[in-house]
Amino acid sequence: MTHDADERTELLRALAGQRETFLITLRGVTDDRARERTTVSELTLGGLVNHLTHGERNWTHIMTSGDGSTPESMWDMDQYAMPEGATLDGLVAAYRDAARATDAAVAALPDLDVTVPLPEAPWAPGDVQHWSARRILLHLLRELAQHAGHADILREALDGANTTAQLG
Repeated sequence: MTHDADERTELLRALAGQRETFLITLRGVTDDRARERTTVSELTLGGLVNHLTHGERNWTHIMTSGDGSTPESMWDMDQYAMPEGATLDGLVAAYRDAARATDAAVAALPDLDVTVPLPEAPWAPGDVQHWSARRILLHLLRELAQHAGHADILREALDGANTTAQLG
């Protein structure tokens, strides 16, 4: 096994573990509760799942297209909300599908040093950065860990449950 294969396996394992930890936060949450704001923020548990799904899809597109194109929902702020009529089960299923697609795309890469241009950010026109697949995976992991913390706070404020108490 090559160094890249070991590193790829470990990064995907870390991402999978963090995804599952995030999903623990949603155990026993109803659709209505998933829509409920529990802090002064607009964030909801359902909105976080929706955002993470878009994030996986967007970053996988960026990593695999290699053309710097902007994914359709990249800058759409509605991705932070639980869509009207959506169910938490449906959002979780979409998230798991997006995660599988990310994992398959990473497995198909020749190596993690593949570098792609990022889409031009609206707040930094003309500033085109290039990231490796490795950096994109680390960014996904950081985003997921940050939002898992948000989810834990939202869940505690919702009903007192938290990820640690639900492990097992």
